[in-house]
Parts: sequence; structure tokens; C-alpha cells
Amino acid sequence: MMKRKWSVAAVVCVGVFMSSLDLFIVNIAFPAISKHFGGVSLGSLSWILSGYAIVFAALLVPSGRWADAFGRKRAFLLGLAIFVAASAACALAPSVAFLVGARVVQAIGGALMLPTSLGLMLPEFEPSKRHVAVGMWAATGGIAAACGPPLGGLLVQADWRWVFLVNVPVGLAGLAFGLRVLRERREQQALRPDVLGAGAIIAAVGSLVVAIVKGQEWGWSSAPVLALLALAALVLPAIWRRSERHAAPIVEPAMLRVRTFGLAVAASLLFFAGFGAMLLAGVLFLTGVWHESVLTAGVMLFPGPAMATAFSIPSARLGARVGYRVPGVIGALLVAVGSLWFIVRTGNRPAFFSEYLPGSMVGGAGVGLMIPTLTGAGASSLAPERFATGAAVLTMGRQIGVALGVAVLVAVLGAGAGSAADFHTGWLITVAGALAAGLALVAIGPPVTLAVAGVEGEPAIDVSSVSGEPLVVKEAA
Repeated sequence: MMKRKWSVAAVVCVGVFMSSLDLFIVNIAFPAISKHFGGVSLGSLSWILSGYAIVFAALLVPSGRWADAFGRKRAFLLGLAIFVAASAACALAPSVAFLVGARVVQAIGGALMLPTSLGLMLPEFEPSKRHVAVGMWAATGGIAAACGPPLGGLLVQADWRWVFLVNVPVGLAGLAFGLRVLRERREQQALRPDVLGAGAIIAAVGSLVVAIVKGQEWGWSSAPVLALLALAALVLPAIWRRSERHAAPIVEPAMLRVRTFGLAVAASLLFFAGFGAMLLAGVLFLTGVWHESVLTAGVMLFPGPAMATAFSIPSARLGARVGYRVPGVIGALLVAVGSLWFIVRTGNRPAFFSEYLPGSMVGGAGVGLMIPTLTGAGASSLAPERFATGAAVLTMGRQIGVALGVAVLVAVLGAGAGSAADFHTGWLITVAGALAAGLALVAIGPPVTLAVAGVEGEPAIDVSSVSGEPLVVKEAA
């Protein structure tokens, strides 16, 4: 039993590793991709990140639904296979448009894979040890993040296409092992996912991102920008109304009304808006302002993700013991302080050890405290049968946040981004996102423990009904 638990954890963490590694490697490859395709603008390149994030976010909940109903193992392995094939297509891209399209396909695979990873992993652990599983799940992403910048910098020295090809052998190994180790898990009640709702999410968030990215170029009061903003303003409330009536909605109002879970989703969106801006700003600053090589920039970026990795598992344990407000608020403050350090200290001339490294390490420690906190706060408030869908909703908030944060950074930098002062304004996005997420976590109540009706004679509180299934949590004494 012990051996099986860790084998399952190893397999599903392959998917987490690949998706996290891909994010950091793609960031570091931006300068090389731009140069290869004739100096493509930052706004066009940003869709390599934003297109992935938007489609990924929109399909997470339908994928989680499908996984719950038809099999989490099936969904995970299918998603992994799609992700591997799309990675190969990215490596063969003859144009930026083709690359963005291949990234969209990659997002479909990631959407099938990521929510099911936690849904397959958590049931293998007894309830008292699930915080360890959450910490491991988050730490895997941190390890990939730490490996991403230096590995990406090394691969780009050969060719930027290698940053996508690296997924292929890792993914194939995960597929082979997963076929033998994973146990199929599904729910009895099969509900048809809200595909129309997913399309509406893509339209609403996509139009909002285009409006933000193109606002300065087209004019904030121009007809196209106003039309895009109006579309987002009309579609987003319509999605909520549809979700209130649909049997398997893209956004579950009942789930979001669970206080801890709803605040965790809100905090995730806010924090990852700042986090996404911070990741891209770091690469562009080091290569564009300090004129470091991609390999050197990758090495310079390494300490931040390494600190995040080091702090992730202790953060999960601390959150399970004292509640998620403490590590979350501390983490949010550290991320804000790290970015404020960049704003105050960095200049146009390179000074890595005195100007960049301290902010990177402080901010990285904050990220390591925040990410497991956000995951743990959300997972702790859900019944086990809702883990896959709950993880999908949490990750949807993260990805929408990343897309919006990157869009705002592109709008702030504009066509300039040639001096440290330009990035000082950009880093304010991270400060604002971190502090807003910290405020959301302050509102989270005391720790919660799951209590299923009839277990150990303890009465459960039926907080809400999600698609006809009871969602039960019990406030800790």
C-alpha cells in the first residue's frame, strides 16, 4: 500500500512537472523566438503564453467533470498524450501563428491532465496525510520552476525548439508508467460538461486580454477596444447566470459559495496575475535592459524558483497545522517586498548580487509559501469526490490570472521596455496582486477538516449541493 501510494504520486507529478517546466522554459525562450521570427512584437509573442492560459482555464472544469464521470486515469493519460504530441508540433512551428495554435492544443492536453493529477493522488493518502500530498504536488511544480530557467537557457543555446522537445521523452515515460500504476477512479453520476460555457469563457477572457494588450496602440476610447470590453462585460455575467441553471456548469456557484473555497479561488486569480507578470518581466528585464545572454539570464532567475521549492512543503505543513491565513499572508507580503526591492534597487547597469538576487530570493520564498497555501485552502474545504473538479476551478482562477497579468504587463511596457524605469512600473502589478491576494486570505476562517456523514459517528454539515452531490465540510474545533 505504501509503495503504491508513492508510485501514483510519482506518475501524476510527471504531469505537474511538465506543465510547470513548460511555463518557465517558454518564458526564457521569448527573446530567441522573437529573433528567429524577425523581431515579432511583444504583444504578438504574449499570445504564446496568453492563448495557452485562456484555453487551459476554460477547459479545466469541463475536463474535471469528464474525468469525474468517465475516469480520471483515462483523462490523465489522454491529456498527457495530447500534451506530448502538441509539444512536438510546437517544436516544428514554421510561424508564430502556428506556434500559438500548437500551444492551444497543448492547453487541451494540460486541461485534461492537471486537475486529474490531484484527483488521482489525494485519495491514495489518508485524510491526516493529505497535506503532505498537496505539498508534494506543489513542490513538484516548484522543482520544475527551479529547473526551468537554467535548463531553458541551456536548451536555447542549441535552438529554442528544444524547449518544447524536452517534454516528449518525459511525457512518454509518464505514459508508460501510468498505464501500469494508476487506478481508474470515476463518479457514478455522469453529467454532460458545459462546453458552451467553456467557449463563452474563452470569448470573454480573450476579448478582455486583447483589449488590454491593444488598448494603448488602438486607443482606450477607440471603437474596437470599447467593443471588446463591452463583450467581456456582457458575457461574464451571462456565464454566471447559465451556471446557476446548468446541471454541470463551467463555474459552480454552490462550490464558490463555500467561503474558504471561494476566497481561495479569488486569491489565486489575484496572486497569479502578479506572478505571471513577474515571470515574464524578469526574463525581459535581464535580457532587454541588462543585455544578458539567455543562458546567463536563466542562471540568474534560478534562485527565485529554488527558494519557492524549498518553502513549499513546510508551507503545506504549516497551513495544515495553524490554518492557511498565516503562511498565505506572510507569503503575500514577501512577494510584495521582493518586487518592491526590484523597483527601488534595480537600475540600467547590471548588479546581480546587490540589486537582483535579494529581491528574487525574498519573492521566491513568498511564492513557496503562497502556492501550497492556495491549493490547500481550496482542497481542505471540499469532499473527496469533488477533488478533481475543485482542483480544476482553482487552476482556472490561476490561469485567468496569468493571462490578465501578462496582458497588463504588455500594456504597461508597450513598445518601450528599454530601461529599468519601464519595468519598475511593471513590477507594481506583482505588488498589487500579492497584496490583494493576501487580503483575500486574511478573510479565510479557521482550518477546516473534512467530515463525511456517518464516518466515526460525527455529524456532517451539508454546506451546499453541487450538481446534486453533497459537499460537506466541518469547521475545526
